[in-house]
Amino acid sequence: MHLTVILRITGTLLTLFSFAFLLPVIVGLLYGEPTLSTFFSAFAITLLSGLVLWLPLRGKRELRGGDGFLVTALFYLGLGIFGAIPFWLADATDLTFTASVFESISGLTTTGATTIAGLDGLPKSLLLYRQMLQWMGGMGIIVLAVAIFPMLGIGGMQLYRTESAGPIKDNKLTPRITETAKALWYIYIGLTAACAFAYWLAGMDGFDAVSHSFSTVSIGGFSTHDASLGYFDSAAIETVAIVFMTLSGINFALHFLVWRRRNPLHYFRDMEVRAYLLVLLLVAIVVSAILWLNPNSTSQPLRDGLFQAVSITTTTGFTTDNFAAWPTVAPIILLFAAFAGGCAGSTAGGIKIIRVLMIYLQGMREVKRLIHPNGVFTIKMGRNAVSDRLVDAVWSFFSVYVFFFLLSVCALMAVGDLDFITAFSAVGACLNNLGPGLGDVAVNYADISPSIKWILIFNMVLGRLEIFTLLVLLTPAYWRR
Repeated sequence: MHLTVILRITGTLLTLFSFAFLLPVIVGLLYGEPTLSTFFSAFAITLLSGLVLWLPLRGKRELRGGDGFLVTALFYLGLGIFGAIPFWLADATDLTFTASVFESISGLTTTGATTIAGLDGLPKSLLLYRQMLQWMGGMGIIVLAVAIFPMLGIGGMQLYRTESAGPIKDNKLTPRITETAKALWYIYIGLTAACAFAYWLAGMDGFDAVSHSFSTVSIGGFSTHDASLGYFDSAAIETVAIVFMTLSGINFALHFLVWRRRNPLHYFRDMEVRAYLLVLLLVAIVVSAILWLNPNSTSQPLRDGLFQAVSITTTTGFTTDNFAAWPTVAPIILLFAAFAGGCAGSTAGGIKIIRVLMIYLQGMREVKRLIHPNGVFTIKMGRNAVSDRLVDAVWSFFSVYVFFFLLSVCALMAVGDLDFITAFSAVGACLNNLGPGLGDVAVNYADISPSIKWILIFNMVLGRLEIFTLLVLLTPAYWRR
């Protein structure tokens, strides 16, 4: 383990992140808001800390195998703490240190769970900063850093593997990892710009359009209003959100393939995308039907059912209605749909559709083996055979996922004396990077105890890094290597 290299990279990432505080300063100047000292202080503290770690240790030594796990963990911890500075210092939020870190980590991991009430009255500079945290966390600021690391003498493949989502982490869109990261970000920025323009055409003002495009494409769910997208009460705006939430839940490598070959049919040739769209459709139909049969739940069952189905299933977390108050089975269906989440390689959370598919196909293979004990059956994704090693990895992930989920639910009920629905939904919302929950966390997470907030913070990072990136750091073998 090259500790000096790890600290140098962490310092570099913090130095880069410090400049994110400058855009809210510009917004604060434009609107004449009293937040300039808050963001300048955050900028100075973060920049100085990053330089202290980077300058004395700069050099050309490369990461060793496995070092990326520690860099990623340190970075999320560091960014979570330094990113909390504006929330902690701002008079408008009046948040404790724990609540500030919760808000920061929630943004960075694109969870969207908030401890802030009264968003409509917050300074626009602070609102934009919350949205920026999600936008940077959506694709992964580490992937952005990978694109410029060659100029700093730092190899980035280790970081790319630990940050990218899904069971297959070695696929590169281009021969060079730097070009891969750039390609991902070009697509990400392009989708964000298109989303902002579409929101503006649909009726949002410029500030809200840009702000919501950040949290839509990142599948984060933060809004500039307490009522989320329900504030606008616009079918056009909700349609834009549905389209871009759906697109952002698709593997970005597939977006790259479609763009390069100029052939949208590649979307429908992908088995995971077909399953993803089918899940969205089925959840929307079931939830809308439940609302239709219970007319007192909402005045527009089809519109609300469709929007919430896409928003929750993709783990975005935007809302147009208080779905926690819907007939009991509807919110439970939505919450379970979020466990599946979006496609691997997307900005969505959850287990990922490709893993759900593999678990289903493995189950069907076992049924066939019972019928034909001597038969040889191969799992295929489309035309490609799936190795047993990959199937084992998926089952291992699922087993550890379920273990940590149940452990966290028990911990919340023991530490905070929460009821089961609140504890279950809070852990599910944070581990799946969804945001809104049920019960006592249906509106926000402001009233839960600090100890519960720290458990949920751990779950957010655990879900964002897909468990094993953090789990490997808890094994003695990692530190003995």
